[in-house]
Amino acid sequence: MNENHYNENDIQVLEGLEAVRKRPGMYIGTTSERGLNHLVWEIVDNSVDEALAGYCDDIEVVINKDNSITVKDDGRGMPTGIHPKTGVSTVETIFTVLHAGGKFGGGGYKVSGGLHGVGASVVNALSSWLEVKVFQGGKVYFQRFENGGKPVGKLEQIDTCDINRTGTTVTFKPDPEIFQETTVYNYETLRHRTKELAFLNKGLQIKLIDLRDDKSEAFLYNGGIIEYVKMLNESKKTIHDTIVYCEGEESGIEIEVAFQYNDGYSSNLYSFTNNISTVEGGTHEDGVRLALSRVINNYARNNNILKGKDESLTSDDVKEGLTMIISCKHPDPQFEGQTKTKLGNSEVRRISSNVFGEKLEKFLLENPQEAKQIIEKAMLASHARMAAKKAREMTRRKGGLEITNKWGKLTDCKSNDPTISEIFLVEGDSAGGSAKEGRDYMTQAILPLRGKILNVEKARLDKALGNEEIRSIITAFGTGIGDEFDLSKLRYHKIVIMTDADVDGDHIRTLLLTLFYRFFRPVVEAGHVYAAQPPLFKVVHGKTIKWCLDEKEKDDYIATLPETTRYEISRNKGLGEMDAKELRETTMSIENRVLKKITVEDAMLADKVFETLMGEDVDPRREFIENNAPYANLDL
Repeated sequence: MNENHYNENDIQVLEGLEAVRKRPGMYIGTTSERGLNHLVWEIVDNSVDEALAGYCDDIEVVINKDNSITVKDDGRGMPTGIHPKTGVSTVETIFTVLHAGGKFGGGGYKVSGGLHGVGASVVNALSSWLEVKVFQGGKVYFQRFENGGKPVGKLEQIDTCDINRTGTTVTFKPDPEIFQETTVYNYETLRHRTKELAFLNKGLQIKLIDLRDDKSEAFLYNGGIIEYVKMLNESKKTIHDTIVYCEGEESGIEIEVAFQYNDGYSSNLYSFTNNISTVEGGTHEDGVRLALSRVINNYARNNNILKGKDESLTSDDVKEGLTMIISCKHPDPQFEGQTKTKLGNSEVRRISSNVFGEKLEKFLLENPQEAKQIIEKAMLASHARMAAKKAREMTRRKGGLEITNKWGKLTDCKSNDPTISEIFLVEGDSAGGSAKEGRDYMTQAILPLRGKILNVEKARLDKALGNEEIRSIITAFGTGIGDEFDLSKLRYHKIVIMTDADVDGDHIRTLLLTLFYRFFRPVVEAGHVYAAQPPLFKVVHGKTIKWCLDEKEKDDYIATLPETTRYEISRNKGLGEMDAKELRETTMSIENRVLKKITVEDAMLADKVFETLMGEDVDPRREFIENNAPYANLDL
């Protein structure tokens, strides 16, 4: 009966794949939709590794009608013999033993991605069932696993095939007990990563087939990351025609870089190591950045564009309008953190700097006209940075009540604790007044915004700082902006956009999200930005009032009422129609409200959407609207 006892009986030993099922987040990060997709990429990565080794030309990813996934390749096929250490087939060993794979220096692979030997076994552990077929030596081998990775019989030969046919086919069904949020695959999400892998591995064809909707696409890019940069810049006006490409190898480490400048004001630099997106950068990215600044500054000085030793272009100046892909292939990558988002190998910094710097220097010398355009672009960015520095002084925060614009001001909260403090960016003066009255004055701040803020997709920082509403937002957040940005100084850990549920409200929300994505991206990435979801309908019967978030909730609620009940339905056209009490109870109170968290699952895809919707080029926007109009729901 002693609850404080602690002895040998309290120590659990999880055998086989039990540990994976017990703590799946340790292996795939999350059991949400992102984790569901992660299973696909762990199997696909094994096939891509075969391509990197020179043995695979075609990969096929199939979404089956039951949302199981099939991955086929024409690689060498998994080894089928008995493994000397486990006493069972090597196929079974790969799918049931953690850290069993050809990626630990045994000579199977020069470079590899994925979870380094735990990928296949983790996918097996988190699946209701998994089947593997191996084509090798004119024979077809098969094995099935069920209930979290348990073998159903041994690996056996089930058929014969052409002696020249080789490869592996894996089909698995994610376990709904593990993935309780969803087990339904999103085609567009898989499409984006499939296409990305094809770009990063030139000459490799990857097909994506969706049997649920009978659609398929094949991706093959013989130009590799050159075509990647071309695609990213296709809706932008470039300032030079040539996509600069360089590649080099040293000590078994391969570096590829492709870049091109456009006339935009933001930079889009994406780096990868062994096909893994290193969203936090790392030494490969550091080396390229250093070389970019060094070479451009040297060229500008040697050509008397920069005068004097003290005048120089900063890293931000030379990045403006840059679209760049960096790909590193490393035989022994060291990633910082379990999520593999930052490369840590110190030797890569020097190698990437040398490889890229030499090629960039040669390009500038051989293309003086394009070099001039690049330098002029950086010089304009430098002048704008100086102007922004002066304008930024106007956003210094001295006190809560000093944040004002020409018609309103911040109504701050009492709390100084950012973890419990919230700021509502409210559209309109009437809604702003109701929000101020209905708020929790201890933790909720209100900043009213009139009309539509500047579209920063078409503006540099100095111009953005000239906008009164944007200055108010910067000052309220407390983080600073540009090279002074400091996420740790954010005063509110919930930034809630509260706009009307109509087209104008959607536009205002999009403009604010564009501002956050371009100038406050770490705030979005850290999960601090939300969109309020005010109810669209009010159902009144007798003395009872029911607020409904959308059409479905309204219909579901009405279906629960007795047939004899008389009721009235009104649709809310704007936040200003609700008084302070109604706004508090439906949209602002922690107990009742619904907030939609804004995330950046994929920065590259998000950038493409913002450029399409908010950029200068009209044709891509028209095409996007025409293609997506049938799916639009203006009530949401």
